[in-house]
Amino acid sequence: MFEVGFSEMVVIAVVALIVIGPERLPKVARTLGHLWGRAQRYVNSVKADISRDMAIEEFRQMQQQVQHEVSGLEHGLQQAAQAVDQQVKQLDSAVIQPAQAAMETVQHELQPAADQPKFPID
Repeated sequence: MFEVGFSEMVVIAVVALIVIGPERLPKVARTLGHLWGRAQRYVNSVKADISRDMAIEEFRQMQQQVQHEVSGLEHGLQQAAQAVDQQVKQLDSAVIQPAQAAMETVQHELQPAADQPKFPID
């Protein structure tokens, strides 16, 4: 992008020495050094903020993806639970209805026997 070689740096230093003068050059160089350090710290903090924001956005996307998968699993589990409930009801009706019919027949068969005395009287 913007590249400064050694020869360009020497030309800049000579021009600065001529324009600023040897008395004020160390103070200006020190001030420029401080400003350069501040600029680098600012750029680094902006980079850190951008990376943090990108990480937060990635976590949000991951959270949304996990929530979507969890809701899909919940829906699947609800369907499975409904299917199991239906099968249990079918099994109950298949077992209970014949058992109730059998109980009714046994009760009908036992009722006449209950009307008769236990010991026959001769």
